[in-house]
Amino acid sequence: MKRTGLIVTLLASVLANSGASAEIRNEIKTAIGGEPTIELEYRGVAVKTKDTHVWGTSPIIGPDGKVHLYVAQWQRPVDNKFSGNTKDGERSTWYISSQIAHYVGDSPEGPFTFLRMAVPDQDGNFNAPHNPTIKYIDGKYVLLFIVNNGGAGGQRIIMYTADDLSDNWQPAKEAEPDGTILRKSTDSGMWDHVAMLGNSNPTLVKHNGTYMLYFKGVIPVPRANKRADGKIKRTWAYGVALSNQLEGPYTKQPDRLIDSYDPMEDAYAFSYKDRVWMFFRDMAGKKGGGGMVLNSKDGIKFDYDDATVGFHHLAHYIGNEELAKRFVYRGPKHGHLERPQVLFVDGKPAYLYAASGMGFPEAYGCCSYVFKMTFETQGTDDF
Repeated sequence: MKRTGLIVTLLASVLANSGASAEIRNEIKTAIGGEPTIELEYRGVAVKTKDTHVWGTSPIIGPDGKVHLYVAQWQRPVDNKFSGNTKDGERSTWYISSQIAHYVGDSPEGPFTFLRMAVPDQDGNFNAPHNPTIKYIDGKYVLLFIVNNGGAGGQRIIMYTADDLSDNWQPAKEAEPDGTILRKSTDSGMWDHVAMLGNSNPTLVKHNGTYMLYFKGVIPVPRANKRADGKIKRTWAYGVALSNQLEGPYTKQPDRLIDSYDPMEDAYAFSYKDRVWMFFRDMAGKKGGGGMVLNSKDGIKFDYDDATVGFHHLAHYIGNEELAKRFVYRGPKHGHLERPQVLFVDGKPAYLYAASGMGFPEAYGCCSYVFKMTFETQGTDDF
């Protein structure tokens, strides 16, 4: 073992046995290089489409060497809102009208061209395919997303697989006939049996030979944490389901990823350098309100107190002059970024794609953005 590694290991042992605070642990890890170094360079708009709200944008490099994006989108309401009515008087919003579109470009930075509608809205019990995430694992393309039964509630997770990116998707072998791979638990011993909206926002990794499917549930917090107005306080929580086969079945773990009720939303996980890394939104504003990143050796338990800054608001990257050209369809004027998704190039995290409620007025709507990313880690295996 190198001298630095030995020092790190000894420090880790001392900290673990001394009950040192998370703040002290973080200071030491940062000093010795145990925290990730993440640098993002704004490269522009990934996708914007006329009369359309563009949302979650998940990238993959295809066998043709091109970058393929799977994008949630729906018709922009005529009143320039995130949710509203179309010019034909029909209701349009993510949980009613979303579909998953396929775009392609020669470069991670675009431009990207619409190729086809990969997963159309089928209404009924397969309503509004949304929040796609795509991975390439074991020689298979895997597309995960959510659907509902006609509203924001009753969400469940779909898993499709394919041998190529021609969008001839098939339900995963151990999924339900329509591709449903995870639903809200009915077992009271599972943390998500109280989830208010079902299971949503999946992200998948293969880590140390195990397939890990992460999912979100919106749950009530204990009565002691009830809001001042007496209403039920809720939080965004994540859990994981495990399998020894890519296409399932997946078995949920009974507990959440973190022990606290700190919010986790829009998580994106990837396995890198013997760790599971997870980007997610900083819903509580603990690191400035942008995004956070966590890592875990086993991918099952994470320590929220160890979270570091993953990304900032859009305003941080484009400046006020460029920000003034944007139109606010959703959220605050600084343009918080949502649905982070990572593109790997040559085995390394290389680009981050994210959605924002800051889009373009008149002919367009919300759009997604692309950032070139430097992601470096040192010493994390010792903590």
